[in-house]
Order: sequence, then structure tokens, then C-alpha cells
Amino acid sequence: MKTIAAYTLGCKVNQYDTEAMLESFERAGYVSVPFSDEADVYLVNTCTVTGTGDQKSLKTVRRVARTHPDCAIIVAGCLAQREAEEIAQMDNVRLVIGVQRRAEVVELLEQAVVDGKAYNAVAPLKGAGFENLFVSRHEGKTRATMKIQEGCDRYCSYCIIPSVRGPVRSMPMEDVRAEAKRLTDAGYREIVMTGIHLASYGRGTDETLIDAIRAVHDTPGVERVRLGSLEPMTVTEDFARALAALPGLARQFHLSMQSGSAGVLRRMHRRYTPEEYFAACGTLRRFMPDCAITTDVIAGFPGETEEEFRETMAFVEKVGFARIHVFPYSRRAGTVADRMDGQVPENIKRERAQKLIELGNKLETQYVSYMTGTVQRVLFEQPVGGGLAEGYTGQYVRVRAKAAPNSFEPVRIVRTEGTLAIGEPLAEDGR
Repeated sequence: MKTIAAYTLGCKVNQYDTEAMLESFERAGYVSVPFSDEADVYLVNTCTVTGTGDQKSLKTVRRVARTHPDCAIIVAGCLAQREAEEIAQMDNVRLVIGVQRRAEVVELLEQAVVDGKAYNAVAPLKGAGFENLFVSRHEGKTRATMKIQEGCDRYCSYCIIPSVRGPVRSMPMEDVRAEAKRLTDAGYREIVMTGIHLASYGRGTDETLIDAIRAVHDTPGVERVRLGSLEPMTVTEDFARALAALPGLARQFHLSMQSGSAGVLRRMHRRYTPEEYFAACGTLRRFMPDCAITTDVIAGFPGETEEEFRETMAFVEKVGFARIHVFPYSRRAGTVADRMDGQVPENIKRERAQKLIELGNKLETQYVSYMTGTVQRVLFEQPVGGGLAEGYTGQYVRVRAKAAPNSFEPVRIVRTEGTLAIGEPLAEDGR
């Protein structure tokens, strides 16, 4: 009996792709084992969004080859798409597959093993269609991720992703419905809809992102739908009104921001101003007053002055985010930003990132504290001992209460401990 182990770097889309490839191997008779175990095949799904992602990806491949000298290694994902020829020369690599042909992964690997050589199966991205991968379960989780969109054509000045993920393409609506049903049949109660540029779903077709959201939301058995990252200019009044009409939609919206400075946003080639971003937040809050807005912020973008950094800090506080993810700017060869003057020294990037992290922690603690006294529906996931479990509200606030794992329960938030909310089950009369 052959075994396979997988390791994923990067985003939720990569996690989805890994799961799909693992299921292909399992259907072919392979058994999945933990990545730390001995296996016949190791799959490394790589990330190239930052230089750190490159380094971690290559380090993982080298470590597997050194630790398991008789194995076959598959390298997939964004870095594989960029550096296929070089990766194919690495020890024990038998298949380099990039971001396409993943539905063929088993056949491609087995042919490469029979031929006794590394196979570079990376395909050109021009004209690529949506590759419909099959995912019916997500190991050890109570929520499932569904990738409904692939590719990006935004070409932000700091980002390499359009060149490694290719053009915008979307999962057909009938497949959206079918996958949602497969996931609910497998017992998942929350589905996270994601993509490389989710707001582009349906471009070139008669379908829209709202149509896809409704299709998943209305699938029998789906209790909660959560959205991946959205562009702020997607948030029109009609869009927000349509979302607010869906009772099972999680009230957490990750609006991509990157900077609160108008000058930095222009250099980033982002397609909105701070004022437009703030207006989008206001629109969401007008229709869903209890919603959580989260975001990403890049610290130390080329040319960022102290004044521009202060603008970002002030803007983050003005918006009042429920959570922020902070990244020091990372140079990527092949991007416009890599060639810009005014590259910020690493120590200044780290200092600015730390200040943003501290501000984000303060804002998250404040947001969680506002929930005290409210009743929230929580999808409990992990047991923590003593009959307690932890899970998340629709706003993605972590809650601990007396509950069974994989239960969806209303609880009253009685107090908070930093970013953790403590809840109590409701009595039978709902009090």
C-alpha cells in the first residue's frame, strides 16, 4: 500500500488545491499520512508571494529529500510555476506541476516514476480555463474551503501573483452547487468561499459573485457561509443589501487595504483611495451593524515616508478594524515595486510592522470586548478540556464555552480575556 504526505505553504487557495490532490491519490489507492511520517510520496504545495515563501518552500523540499532519500517528491503551486526547471533539478523531485494539471497529478507522477526521471508538467497560463478539482472533505476541520475562482489581472505593483496564477476564470455555477452539496453531505456546516481574486468571480459570464454566494447559502445543510478576501470597490449598496438579506452569511468581511496613505496606494497601483475604502466600510456597517471588518497592511512599501506611515496608523484606528494582518514589504523580482527607488531599510520595515501589530492587537481586543452581553452562534471546533470547547462566531471571534466539538450553539458572552470571549450556553428558555 503506497502512502502520501502533503505540506502546504501560503493561502487558503493553496490549502484547497492540496486537499484536492490528496483526494486524487486516495481514490487511486494511496493512504494519506502525516508529513512527519515516512511516506512513498511527498507533496509540497509552494508559495511565492514573498521571498520568505520562496525560502520556506525550497527549504521544505530539500529537507524532505535529505530525510527521506528513497521518496518521490511532487512540487506544486506558485513557486513551482515560476521556477519549474530549477526545481526539477532538485534531489528526489519527480514531478513539478505548478498551478494547472493538478487533476492529473497521480497519472503524471506514476509515469515520471516509471520513466525514472523528473517530469516538468508546468503548463502555459495563457488561455487557461478553470480547473475543476474535486474536494469532498477537509481533514480534521469543521469548516470547509471552496475555491470558486482562479487567477488575477490587477497587477498591483508589489505582487507577482498574476504572473503565476494566470487569467481570471471561474467555477461554473452547476459545479458550485454540486461541491457545496458534497461538502454538506460530508458533514461540514460552514463553507468558506475563496479565490485568488474572489471579486472577479463570473467575469465574462452571466453569473455574479452574489449568485455564487446565494447558491452556496441556499444549499440544504449549509448553516454558515464565510467569504474570502474582497476588494473594497466591490462593496456597493446593492452588494451590501444582498449580503445582508442572507441570514446564514458570516458577518466578517476581509477588505483588502494594504495602506491607509493615498500616496502609497497610488504607488501600489491599488484602485481606490482611503476615502473610498472608508466609504465601503461604512456601507457594510450600515446594512450589517454588527459586522467585523478585517484587513491586510503592508509596512515599509518603497518610498513610504514617516508621514505616510503615520497616515496608515491613523487610518487603521479610524476604521476600527476587528483584526489586521501585517506584513513587512517583501521585494519580488519581476514586479514594478522591486525596481522603485526609496527601498525602505529592513530595520525600519520591522519597526513599522511591530507598531501596526500592536495597534491591531489593541483594536481586536476592543472589538471582542464589545461582544460582552450579546448572544452569538458559535461553531465549536476544538475540545479544550473540562467539557469546554472553542470555536468561532460569524464575526470570527474565538469563543470558549461548555459545548461539544462540531456543534453549532448559541451562547451568551459573559466576559472576555484579551481576544478570547468566554461564553455560557443559553438556558432552555433562551436566557
